[in-house]
Amino acid sequence: MAGVNVKSEIMPLKKVLLHRPGDELLNLTPNTLEELLFDDIPFLKVAQEEHDAFAKILRDEGVEVVYLEDLMAEVLDTYPELREKFLKQWIFEAGIRTERYQKIIYDYINDNYPTNKEMVLKTMAGINLQELHTDKSNSLVDLVSDSSKLVCAPMPNLYFTRDPFAMIGNGVSINRMYSQTRNRETIYGDYIFKYHPDFQGTPEYYHRDMTFHIEGGDILNINEHVLAIGISQRTEPDAIDAIAHNIFNDETSKVHTILAFNIPVSRAFMHLDTVFTQIDRDKFTIHPGIMGPLTVFEITPDGKGGTKIRERNEDLESVLSEYVGEKVTLIPCGGGDRIAAEREQWNDGSNTLCVRPGTVVVYQRNNVTNDILYKAGINVLEMPSAELSRGRGGPRCMSMPAWREAI
Repeated sequence: MAGVNVKSEIMPLKKVLLHRPGDELLNLTPNTLEELLFDDIPFLKVAQEEHDAFAKILRDEGVEVVYLEDLMAEVLDTYPELREKFLKQWIFEAGIRTERYQKIIYDYINDNYPTNKEMVLKTMAGINLQELHTDKSNSLVDLVSDSSKLVCAPMPNLYFTRDPFAMIGNGVSINRMYSQTRNRETIYGDYIFKYHPDFQGTPEYYHRDMTFHIEGGDILNINEHVLAIGISQRTEPDAIDAIAHNIFNDETSKVHTILAFNIPVSRAFMHLDTVFTQIDRDKFTIHPGIMGPLTVFEITPDGKGGTKIRERNEDLESVLSEYVGEKVTLIPCGGGDRIAAEREQWNDGSNTLCVRPGTVVVYQRNNVTNDILYKAGINVLEMPSAELSRGRGGPRCMSMPAWREAI
């Protein structure tokens, strides 16, 4: 399956891109948690076991699982001349501006991580000062810095592969992310979509160098004609304008309507997929805090190369029913219990990954919501989540579908 094909959130999943948590989690410290967007430090060994269980569930359902780190290494194996370019770009984007340190870090990684897979994993993990064995007598910054200081910050959020780029139909959006910490993650997608034989040539609807923020958790494929995007803390309306223009002007795209959902700016509503996700042809899980009227902007082509926008002020059920083409049922996280809803929403109770209509992967810990889904006729595939959930993202956040069967 070369290229990408994602024209829904629910049709049978055939290929998915993951990242297995690695040593980047070992470079999280209490002092860097806020900067690196974590609330706690996951136990790596258990987080990896949980992630492997997630991958096994998907494989057992007939899904091909590919890993971000492997795809990037394959690019560099195929084009050895890119290794130097990639490494120098990564060092620059890590904020290393002095020639002395650029050379020290380049030589350190090149000498100690000879295979491309090892090198890619190291760029994800980050570097602290004590690893470099520099001659402190020649540098004031070294003399006054703690040896555990991070020279190149880790990318601990990488196991949430949903956000750095997003598949839209047969195209991709390579995103400019909200925080500097996460914006560096998109470097891998940039190389993969330019050079990997399975993905090169994919139409690109947004690029990481563009001005405004947009993240994959805010992008949902309702069907081949309708795309939903959240206006959120992490996705700006200007980015939606730009992506709409590029999609509507791509002759290969069948999307003719983009619904921009204006959602509250808060950690609970970080992305649109924490507000609702589709789990069956006529069923969605939702955050109960979004049950009231909702402002939705309907964006369509104006026939002259531009767009026209119509504001809708209806409840979520009415909007989704119209565009799905049948009456939908909204299943609130935690049911009607406010305490259960708040607890389970904190652990991404409504952030499910649909493997096929009516079959979803969920976090085992959200037992109240999972029981409600089961009673609604949903086939619930539970995965362990004690450590992975500390990153505040669920099964949908941890997966980027690359291929779904046609509707």
